[in-house]
Amino acid sequence: MRPSDTGWLDRFRASLPTREVLAAHPWLKPVAERLLEPQLWRLQHEAVARGVAIGTFWAFVIPAAQIVVAAAHCTMWRANIPVAAAMTMVTNPVTIGFWLWLAYQLGAVIIGEPPVSQAPQGDGVTAMLANLGWPTMLGMGLFAVGGAAAGYVSVKLGWRLRIWFKRRRWT
Repeated sequence: MRPSDTGWLDRFRASLPTREVLAAHPWLKPVAERLLEPQLWRLQHEAVARGVAIGTFWAFVIPAAQIVVAAAHCTMWRANIPVAAAMTMVTNPVTIGFWLWLAYQLGAVIIGEPPVSQAPQGDGVTAMLANLGWPTMLGMGLFAVGGAAAGYVSVKLGWRLRIWFKRRRWT
C-alpha cells in the first residue's frame, strides 16, 4: 500500500465514534452499559454471525431506522453491532427498487398470482398497494428470514473453512 493511500483510511477511522463516545450520548444512556460490552464490537465468530443475521433480517423487514433497530437487537442477542449496521445497507436507496421488484416477483409466484407487467393505473396508491403489497410483503419476509439464516450459516461455515485452511497450511 502506498503511503498516500493510508491517509484517507486514518482520517476515516479518526472520524468514527468510539464505544465510549456512543455510550456518553444522551439518547443512548439507557443502553450505555450494554453498548460498552466488548463482545458487541469484537470480531468473534458467533457475534459476527449473529450480526449478519440481525442486520440482514432488519434490512428487509422495515424501510427506515434499520440500523437503530438492528443495534438494539444486537444488544439483546449479543451480536456484533458494526457488522449488523453494515448488513442493513443491503437495502439502500439505490438498491431498494430492485429488491422490491424481486420480492414482488417471488411473492406473486408463491401466492399463484400472475405477475403484472406494470403498476395499475388510475386507481390510486391504495389500490396499487392492495394489488402489489401482499406479494411484495411475502417476498420481503422470505428474503428477511432466508437471508438471515443463510448469512448466519455462511459466516459460521466461512469461519470454519478459514480455520481449517490455516491449520492445514501450518502442518
